[in-house]
Amino acid sequence: MSHEVAQRFIDALHQLEEQRELDPIVATYAPGCEVGNVVSPEQFHDPEGAREFWQTYRAAFGEVHSTFRNIIATDAHAALEWTTKGTNPDGKPFAYDGVSILEIADDKITRFRAYFNPSALGRQIVEPEDRVAGSQEAA
Repeated sequence: MSHEVAQRFIDALHQLEEQRELDPIVATYAPGCEVGNVVSPEQFHDPEGAREFWQTYRAAFGEVHSTFRNIIATDAHAALEWTTKGTNPDGKPFAYDGVSILEIADDKITRFRAYFNPSALGRQIVEPEDRVAGSQEAA
C-alpha cells in the first residue's frame, strides 16, 4: 500500500515541479500530518501546512526536476532516494541528493521529512556576490 502512496507522491511532485500545480501534492497528505525538512525550523501541519511547505519549495527554484533512484516501502513507511536538478530563479544550475521519509496511514502521508545537505544546496543557489553582500550587511 505505501508503495502506491509513494508513487502518487512522486507523480504529484512532478506536477508541482513542472506545472507548478499544488493541489495534487497537497491531496497526498492526511489531516493532522507533519511536514518538514532539515532547513525548516518550523514543522508544517495539516494539508494547508503541506501547501505552504511545497509552495515555498517550488518558489525557491526556476526550473526543477527530481529523479527517484530508490523507493523502499513497508506497510506504513516509504523511503525515497532522489536527486533534484534545476536552476535557481536567476537561471544558475544546481543539483543535490537526498532522502525523504514518508509515514503513511489510510492511503495518506501522515509525516514527511526530507534529509539533504543544506549548505551544499545553498552554495549552488545563492550567487557568490549575494553571499558577499549578505556578509557585509551582517557586519
